[in-house]
Amino acid sequence: MLKKIPAIITPDLMHILMSMGHGDEIVFADGNFPADTNARRLVRCDGHTVTQILEAILPFFPLDTYAPTSVGLMQVVEGDPTVPTIWEDYKEVIKKHDGKDAKIEFIERFDFYDRAQKAYAIVATSERALYANIILKKGVVVE
Repeated sequence: MLKKIPAIITPDLMHILMSMGHGDEIVFADGNFPADTNARRLVRCDGHTVTQILEAILPFFPLDTYAPTSVGLMQVVEGDPTVPTIWEDYKEVIKKHDGKDAKIEFIERFDFYDRAQKAYAIVATSERALYANIILKKGVVVE
């Protein structure tokens, strides 16, 4: 146990976050995402939502300010009537901890899978919202 580190950040997740370098990407996957199939490194955070995990890590995790986008969301498949309201939650959490609006790109489903396979790690969650998968690109710490 460490002081001021949220218990939701498991030792495995902390190790992944600390091991990542500038420009590395991490996927926070909803419960439907084929995380194990696509992961180079897999961290399980069962019982938690993506929003809860973002709230816990973003005070420590710098987003890339040099890249055109630092956040990727899986776009809704054409013809699917789903409206992912969770994206607004993500935007609020990012703004709360990053101090500015997120630079977001929307990624087609199979392109998202390709990016996930190349990501440093995938964090599997119990998130039930549809299209709740998010990619974060790590930035640098300048403090």
